[in-house]
Amino acid sequence: MGAPGAGKGTQAGALADRYGVPAISTGDIFRHNIKNETPLGLKVKAIIEAGDYVPDETTEEIVADRLREPDCAPGFLLDGFPRTMHQVRFLDRYLAEQGAALDAVVSLHVDPEALVERLLDRAQKEGRADDNEETIRRRMEVYAGQTAPLLSYYEDEGLLVEVDGTGSVDEVRQRMFDQLDERRP
Repeated sequence: MGAPGAGKGTQAGALADRYGVPAISTGDIFRHNIKNETPLGLKVKAIIEAGDYVPDETTEEIVADRLREPDCAPGFLLDGFPRTMHQVRFLDRYLAEQGAALDAVVSLHVDPEALVERLLDRAQKEGRADDNEETIRRRMEVYAGQTAPLLSYYEDEGLLVEVDGTGSVDEVRQRMFDQLDERRP
């Protein structure tokens, strides 16, 4: 978890590789569908470009479909999900039905102004239409209002691992690995 641009996608692959599980990014799934102009892509394109979240039910359906794939049987890493309490409750129910549970929730923290600069730089390099300053700031507001409160829930559940997301990719990755290693029995 973390605000847009905090490094979730960058760190997700390394974390998934370390534990031998697939990294599942809802953002990547949405962008793939938008690029290929699938019915889902057409449905969510305007929502994402406005800086809003895709409706919970749509996102939950996509995540459940992906988690049913065979490569997720030994475990998985979710990147960009859950983002609302509705999605948290959905995930809790889904995992309980599967006889599974979360091991940890990693949250990357970065100064909001540094994130705006990071995202504007990424938009320029990658040509991402959803990363203009107005949309970025709107996404930050949406994150603060809808997603940040989930951190308290996961902290109460004893699952939250907070990581300083400032510094080089390698520095952040090592801090994340060290903190997760401390949790292992």
